[in-house]
Amino acid sequence: MEIKKVVVAGGGVLGSQIAFQAAYCGFDVTIWLRSEGSISRTRPKLDALKKTYDETIELMATPEGQTPANWARGIADYDAFDKDDCLAKAQKAYESIELELDMGKAVADADLVIESMAENADDKIAFYKALAPLLPQKTVVVTNSSTLLPSKFAKYTGRADRYLSLHFANSIWKNNTAEIMSQAKTEQKYFDLIMSFAKDIRMIALPVRKEKSGYLLNSMLVPLLFSGLDLYVNGVSDPESIDKAWTLGTGSPKGPFRIIDTVGLTTAYNIVAMYVKIPSFLAPYNFKGMEKLLKKYIDEGKLGMASGEGFYKYDKK
Repeated sequence: MEIKKVVVAGGGVLGSQIAFQAAYCGFDVTIWLRSEGSISRTRPKLDALKKTYDETIELMATPEGQTPANWARGIADYDAFDKDDCLAKAQKAYESIELELDMGKAVADADLVIESMAENADDKIAFYKALAPLLPQKTVVVTNSSTLLPSKFAKYTGRADRYLSLHFANSIWKNNTAEIMSQAKTEQKYFDLIMSFAKDIRMIALPVRKEKSGYLLNSMLVPLLFSGLDLYVNGVSDPESIDKAWTLGTGSPKGPFRIIDTVGLTTAYNIVAMYVKIPSFLAPYNFKGMEKLLKKYIDEGKLGMASGEGFYKYDKK
């Protein structure tokens, strides 16, 4: 089987990035969205990605851009970089991505559907139930879920043998890793196919050989975010100081609150919400306090970098 047509379900922060990167690498890409409102939120993300790719490519053509800190491995290799060719690929990607509200029309000839929706199990189950009867026999389905296990949803897809996880890091043109994780009923040939697809869109494919919530990256990242939020909600310190403790102490480019702003406070809220029912005397963190804090920010429209403000303020230009 060869993957040619890719459908990304969801145009959020990562959904739009996955779509743009796949289109940049020459795939026929459609983003399925639930409403006209979703379209109005997704188009600016694609506009911003086009600008980011262009600026990154221009930077890569300079001595400063050819340092490991600035080089975007998802865009080109050092020894094969051609600025004009990369700019042309970014332009073609931007022009070619289709946005579609009709699910049946979107997936009619799909080789691969990448589900990239919010971390809400009920919403994902409802999506898979609606999707299953519309899919061609050939279609492979993957989830980009960062914390939920594929085995939780396999039976709802109608194709458990062709269903697995494909998880990306944020800013995938630069942080170009993809974690591929199967569930008990995934056939090996489809695992191998998705490993190859990840490489075809210039990702470093990382096999996850045992089903694990959080995969590799988020198994390490989520505890960091929880620890940072816990320090704040318990009045130990403020976001800026907590971030500085992490960045200056480890050399990392971002602390937990910058990271939350990057992935979006709604995503963080959905992850925290999965833990709030743990009794306080058993919970390792103050999840109820985190949920209350994040909801306050979200209700105030402070959704993170994409909205111009989260724990920090950002220039939206």
